Amino acid sequence: MSPGDTPAVARRRVRLAIKDARLAQGFTQSQVAEAMEWSLSKVMRIESGEVTISANDLRPLLSHLGIRDRQTVEDLIHAAKASKQKKQWWDDQRYQGMLTPAMRQLISFEAEATVIRSFAPAVIPGWLQGEAYALAVTSVFADELSDKEIATRSAIRAARRKALRDRSPRPQLYALFDESVLLRQYGGAEALGETLSAVSSAIAEGWLSVRIHPLESPYPAFGQYDLLYLSSEDDNHAVLYRESYTIDEIVDDPPRIARHREGWDRMWDASIGEVESAERIARAA
Repeated sequence: MSPGDTPAVARRRVRLAIKDARLAQGFTQSQVAEAMEWSLSKVMRIESGEVTISANDLRPLLSHLGIRDRQTVEDLIHAAKASKQKKQWWDDQRYQGMLTPAMRQLISFEAEATVIRSFAPAVIPGWLQGEAYALAVTSVFADELSDKEIATRSAIRAARRKALRDRSPRPQLYALFDESVLLRQYGGAEALGETLSAVSSAIAEGWLSVRIHPLESPYPAFGQYDLLYLSSEDDNHAVLYRESYTIDEIVDDPPRIARHREGWDRMWDASIGEVESAERIARAA
């Protein structure tokens, strides 16, 4: 493991090394599964980051994929061991089966990111939502989710907000809201006001920067997404989380991450400044 790697970073480094080596060899996931005498789902889950891989499984896999340099192998073995971190709050039994693989990865990255940049065209980002607001937003998907899933996912959003607020040191947090977010009352005026008050407090405390994308500007082409930087603000050390309806994904591809960052920067520069944005949020709360 490279100096300073955190468990989420180490886990990501191992799975990307596996995927890159497989593609370099021209192997399909099915071919790897057959050669290793594993199930296809095991290979898919390792590469997606849904599960970690043990050192005992990693050594023969690296050999099969052509990675035989002693130092490289030992670094990846060390990273695989480091990625098996102690249980975290999102591993609680209450949340089992309630988190998508992408959401589970997102939360682990939120726990270790140095910078998070969010774009919210329709709702306040999940990591800033109050409980009543989160419940109302999640209830929109009542046709797809059970009452238990709605309640649990709402509680998870509140837990994410608390975890980010309580982190030491906190990451640099930037949120870009479409102006319509200040007007759309999920859960009614009180629920919106509670969430906006919490956003105002975070801004006043200095751990959150927000800009509002004005209504008179063209509607952005991007949907809701988060950019999380795991060491420096380098696209090679970043992940992209995208969410649409009940479908979500984690993207590791640097060119796609770069396109989203370029779009985010353009909108940030064209949006209302932080001081006026903070004043508008406070008035809307």
